[in-house]
Amino acid sequence: MSKIVITGSAGTLGAPLVDELRERGHEVWGIELQHTGLPQTIRADVGDYRQLRAALDRIGDFDVMYHLAAEFGRINGEEHYEQVWRTNAIGTRNVLELQRERGFRHIFASSSEVYGEADAEAIDERYLLENPQPRLTNDYAISKRVNEEQVANFADRYGNKTMTLRFFNAYGPGERYHDYRSVVCLFAYRLLTGKSITVYDGYHRVFMYGPDFTVTLANAADNFAAGETINVGGDEYVSVAEMAEMLVELTGAHPSQVNHMPLDKHNVTSKKPDISKAKAILHHNPRTRLARGLPLTVDWMRKHYEIGG
Repeated sequence: MSKIVITGSAGTLGAPLVDELRERGHEVWGIELQHTGLPQTIRADVGDYRQLRAALDRIGDFDVMYHLAAEFGRINGEEHYEQVWRTNAIGTRNVLELQRERGFRHIFASSSEVYGEADAEAIDERYLLENPQPRLTNDYAISKRVNEEQVANFADRYGNKTMTLRFFNAYGPGERYHDYRSVVCLFAYRLLTGKSITVYDGYHRVFMYGPDFTVTLANAADNFAAGETINVGGDEYVSVAEMAEMLVELTGAHPSQVNHMPLDKHNVTSKKPDISKAKAILHHNPRTRLARGLPLTVDWMRKHYEIGG
């Protein structure tokens, strides 16, 4: 079994990953920005080299780091761009510097945002090699592209061993609401609480149920492939408007809570990945359809926030 460190270990993606890896017998340590009181979890800001180095000194030698800690989201990246660049760019640089010194294997959490408005029926991982200058419409996307270049530079210069995973729209129970969350979380909470949502017509996405994703993410530690970049997403491709209609029905919301708009200036219209590499290398199986995952998500949200209905 391996000794594994996860940055962002108490987050929406990190917390279930900790549980999954421990169930598989790995020794898992977390690094978090806030005090959590969780076992084997150390407070440190990845954007502060001294703090991160001190945390790793306390943990001692380890085999693998999942670097999940990041400022997430398009609008968050516009409204809080200073923190996005500190955490995402400086934080990743700090991880890479410490990887160079200590030699651990690195699983980096990238994003589908790096593809921009991709002109492809299904985006495979080679797309950016053939289209190296995509139009990126927000600072979050730009920061993740910068991160991938940082990873590539350290691999070329120092031999850092990193596997990059590009995530596509994970959702599900356990994602707590705030204004910068994923679209499913935003829509479900706002509809449940009588608020309005804005749906941009003509936009399409794949949606990936969180527990399915967690299994794949944990598989990366056991199927590590240095230098690989892998799309990790669902295979159910639907319009955002269709997903919103399903949530309106599940939440009992009034259709008047849905506002339709033609264009989102900070977003791309279509993101459909080719996930064949994830299936081959990571045994990825996005089996949970929206028809099952959305009700489970809404039920969890009702219970967590004590919303009647």
